Amino acid sequence: MITEQAMLEAVRQARTVAVVGATDGKKPGRASYEIPAQLQRRGMKLYPINPTLKEALGEPCLASVAELPLRVDILDVFRRPEAIPALADELLALLPEKRPKLVWLQSGITHPEAEARLEAAGFQVVSDACLGVVAARAR
Repeated sequence: MITEQAMLEAVRQARTVAVVGATDGKKPGRASYEIPAQLQRRGMKLYPINPTLKEALGEPCLASVAELPLRVDILDVFRRPEAIPALADELLALLPEKRPKLVWLQSGITHPEAEARLEAAGFQVVSDACLGVVAARAR
């Protein structure tokens, strides 16, 4: 389990964020758009991942984590808990040099078994916490 201080430090150091389940802003107020937009305003480079969209937040959407061109600092996840095991499988299939430094499951998202698998493979995992709230405090 990652500590509050480690979360703050991870956000302070982050330069790249992949957003699984990013949305395009057509439905105002959705966290899956507003939080990545907040991170983008902080100067972070975003890699939206959503196979149903061509673009989000002015960036082309990737279809899956396998399409990430580099190792991102944070993989921010806006998916339902039942989707997390399949996402964990995708992450575990990545080459070690392409694995994100931190997997962040947003507020309300947790899947203890999948999280345990990721942690056993060396991933740092945050679950059921809002990256936007932590980023606002990490100034």
